[in-house]
Amino acid sequence: MQHQLDLRGAIVSFSLLKVIQTFKTMSPGETLDVIWSNPDSPADLFKVLPHSAYELISFEELADEQSSYKLTLVKKNLVKTNQGGQK
Repeated sequence: MQHQLDLRGAIVSFSLLKVIQTFKTMSPGETLDVIWSNPDSPADLFKVLPHSAYELISFEELADEQSSYKLTLVKKNLVKTNQGGQK
């Protein structure tokens, strides 16, 4: 399944929250396309989204009237380990 968010013109903190909320509802292997008007927003997202949770597929500038950028992520399948030593 592919998810899409168009966050052009959104406040940065709101857009980050929306991406994180959407990402949490996704299943491993699903993709998320995010369109932003701020080219620095992905850098902010990568500070709060664990690197082990996603794979960056692409980041590109879109050819439209506004300066827009599209980011595509795929959610990884996280492997949980037994931290407590119990079986």
